[in-house]
Amino acid sequence: MVGEAHAEMPHYDGKTIVAAHDITPADILQFDRTNIIGITTEIGGRTSHTSILARAFEIPSVAGVEGIADPLLDGLPVIIDGLSGCVIINPDSLTFQDFLKRKQHYEYVESELLKTATLPAVTLDGHPMRLKGNVELPEEGASVLRHGGSGVGLYRTEMLFMNRSIMPGEEEQYDIYRAMQLAIAPHPLTIRTLDAGGDKLLEGMQHNGEQNPALGVRAIRLSLSMPDEFNKQLRAILRISHHGPVRIMFPMISGMEELLQAKGLLDQARRELSAEGTPFDSSMPVGVMIEIPSAVILGDLLSREVDFFSVGTNDLIQYSLAIDRSNEQLAHMYQPLHPAVLRSLRQIVLNAHAAGIEACLCGEMAGDPLYLPVLLGLGFNELSMSAAALPRVKQMLRRITRERAAMIADGCFAFATVAEVELYLKREITLDVAESFD
Repeated sequence: MVGEAHAEMPHYDGKTIVAAHDITPADILQFDRTNIIGITTEIGGRTSHTSILARAFEIPSVAGVEGIADPLLDGLPVIIDGLSGCVIINPDSLTFQDFLKRKQHYEYVESELLKTATLPAVTLDGHPMRLKGNVELPEEGASVLRHGGSGVGLYRTEMLFMNRSIMPGEEEQYDIYRAMQLAIAPHPLTIRTLDAGGDKLLEGMQHNGEQNPALGVRAIRLSLSMPDEFNKQLRAILRISHHGPVRIMFPMISGMEELLQAKGLLDQARRELSAEGTPFDSSMPVGVMIEIPSAVILGDLLSREVDFFSVGTNDLIQYSLAIDRSNEQLAHMYQPLHPAVLRSLRQIVLNAHAAGIEACLCGEMAGDPLYLPVLLGLGFNELSMSAAALPRVKQMLRRITRERAAMIADGCFAFATVAEVELYLKREITLDVAESFD
């Protein structure tokens, strides 16, 4: 209407790496993923939602590369190393051969790890820990099972709401959630209610140009502001609970008022379905995402109202350390081993277990084997991560005892800086891995 041309998502022939100033999660959903083999952007960070989605689709990506979207670079050969964050433009033959060997070695290691996917997720002393997958779309369910996951610990439902001007209805949501449930059957499915806003804007939403979207109308705040739309999602989730194990969790809960309001709307949806004679699981577990410092502080109160906690470390770290996780200039300050973060995680587990509920973790921290001993030692019952990360985390789990992990986790609290904690953790893990091969 204002005369601006609508730019369709371009189609690329042949193997292509997409370079842009920024790429949104909605953009990735429109990509032809058969041809696009890599993504690099000028802004963003490893834990931005775009990077998380790229990992979910197993697309190598590197964010925060200044000048990479220069049109003069279009068409040049490029190497992207998603492990080190390295981007090489127009590599010479020696560099190409070097990275080709690295790629082949990486693929060999990954194939060997997949052979262990069917092994149980237990420690050396037989303590089980549930390892699950984070998913965006039903077609990812097969990948979670193939990589050894025991279900889905985080189903991000916002993907269903993107790239459309009209919100999905109850029946459409029911069909998609049911497809996800069938894809991982008979394993359990944990569904997070709509977590839009921030860097996950919806086309059909009214955007008021918030100065700080990360602290704006997003997640549960958005859902509570549109109860009729929220009701459709709650009803759809309740309806599929009749067919298999399902849990629901509310994102970005900051206090009791929000939680009680969300639970009230869930109860309303239950009453409606009961009156209609529609079956559902009346005992479906209800949980909350712990990702705001206020929720950590109020953990003893929140735990009385829910069946489980699920820690979203991506936002918890962002809000605890006052950094924008999508800001490439602050990427070095995004520190999962920050003493304040570790103390928060310890408090979350203590509050959960004191109330007799489970402590789960579904942020990106769960998918790094380096952090497994700490999370196991703190007492988390379940970790959920991208499917590709499951074999490496399981391998680490099977090389350590629960008692040893508790000792390592406890030792982390003796240090005051991230550098000290990281050095200590790497040293201890190196010793354990070396001993496991003796």
